Amino acid sequence: MPRTALTIPAPDGECAATLHTPEGEGPWRGVLMYPDAGGVREIFLGMADHLADLGYAVLLPDVYYRAGGFEPFDVATLFSDPAERARMGELARPLTAQAIGADAAAYVDALLARPEVRGDAVGTTGYCMGGRAALIAAGALGGRVAAAASFHGGRLAVPDDPDSPHHRAADVRATVYVAGAHDDASFGPDQFALLDEALTAADVRHTLETYPAGHGFAVPDNPTHDADAEKRHWAALADLYAAALP
Repeated sequence: MPRTALTIPAPDGECAATLHTPEGEGPWRGVLMYPDAGGVREIFLGMADHLADLGYAVLLPDVYYRAGGFEPFDVATLFSDPAERARMGELARPLTAQAIGADAAAYVDALLARPEVRGDAVGTTGYCMGGRAALIAAGALGGRVAAAASFHGGRLAVPDDPDSPHHRAADVRATVYVAGAHDDASFGPDQFALLDEALTAADVRHTLETYPAGHGFAVPDNPTHDADAEKRHWAALADLYAAALP
């Protein structure tokens, strides 16, 4: 898949990103892809290529751009190595809901301005931390996000967290798809029920599912990667975007 390196003017500096497009003639509908807590790395470049191969122009930004670059994580040991987990926490700390929303506006502006992209709204998808960001973007940008997907995202519906995405369900205009992981403390049954309740009350078209796989199931370099769940997630994304991003 063709890849184009971009530099996006963002609220707190310049954000490096790549645009992944299908072979052939465009323009195509745009999708904003958020990586997991490990950040942009080769495996996510490949995932963006895969999504582009389904017929979309995919923007993959460096969500940690405020750090001015970072040494890539080894996802196999990220959460078991205290020093690396602390380093990841420092990178993620600036990513409040307000910051994520402001960044999303810059990313979507850049994506929709590209000649390879058509339409006036995009899709989002994200993994782990990025799954939460994909829903926050949908709440922050309203009608500019037509489809939003979260895979093994955490803290999606935490009552006492003002940054929790479910608080902005009334601002969402997207069709929403959320796939949680089995036995995942970051998005357990109580959050599942609260998110469903908030989206239903806001009359948001949505599907919430729990895959029989562990947190991180969709990302191939994750120790809990599940090949069947990854395949299912690609099919779910294709169905979501076919319906909401025609």
